[in-house]
Amino acid sequence: MPMLLIKGSYQILGARPDGDTVNFTPDDPTEWDLVGGFYKVEHNTSGKARLRLEAIDALETHYARTGPEVHQPLAHGHAAQEELLRWLGFTSVQRDAKEKVTAATPATVPGWILTRGAAKDRRCIALAGRGTPPSTSGTEVFVDVPMLKTTVNHHLLAAGLAYPTYYRSLYADLRTELTAAVHQAQATTPAKGLWADDVTLSGATVTGMSSITEDNGAVILPKLFRRLVDYLNLGDPDLSGFPAFLDQAQDKFWILSTGQSTTGLDAVVEVINSKVRMTHPSEDLVFDE
Repeated sequence: MPMLLIKGSYQILGARPDGDTVNFTPDDPTEWDLVGGFYKVEHNTSGKARLRLEAIDALETHYARTGPEVHQPLAHGHAAQEELLRWLGFTSVQRDAKEKVTAATPATVPGWILTRGAAKDRRCIALAGRGTPPSTSGTEVFVDVPMLKTTVNHHLLAAGLAYPTYYRSLYADLRTELTAAVHQAQATTPAKGLWADDVTLSGATVTGMSSITEDNGAVILPKLFRRLVDYLNLGDPDLSGFPAFLDQAQDKFWILSTGQSTTGLDAVVEVINSKVRMTHPSEDLVFDE
């Protein structure tokens, strides 16, 4: 899979990094202009931009798109957050009460990213590496499975600290490797990380916002969590209208196991009274950008 390589450094001071988001500044900020795709990467004068890690979705530690800020049960979200920063090379991180980083050792760490574009919110979608890059910055490299395994994206899935969430631009061989890492994490005894508590397929009982936000709440796919939060913020806890709400969002995706292309998560979400479950695991879905 061809991707643009950019060398630079990671920074977390003053930010609120979670398990799949971190700031990155290229050594040469003009290399952001080389990133393809419809959307441009949003960055400041120094080149600092937000990264959204390709193919993974960690539990939300702060989400506020349609209402007051909420979070998923924090244990697994914090575990992903801490492991991301440890893997990148931050050895000591201090945060305030709102989880903003107030001190870090070191202040920045060198690294590199592989990208094909930015999301609608202008965050750069990337595979993230540490240390010496595998090729020259500002050039296109072919990303194969061995290179994928050197990224934190692969590491977090193999550790059971994030859900796989695939989009159409990611090549099939890389998806297959990431899915294999996920299945291995699930198959250990006990299952690694969040898989020991995940109820995305078995079903979450949702009687209100606290059912999915408190520390003893249901651990579910973050995309499903976000849709539930947005729905509950409309003010009616009755879940009978949730499938229609999902249909209105018009997420476009493919179901790999059936070859079906469809629109609306209601096609893979079942609601029975107050119980919500997905009928396909996230690694069986490929979303349109």
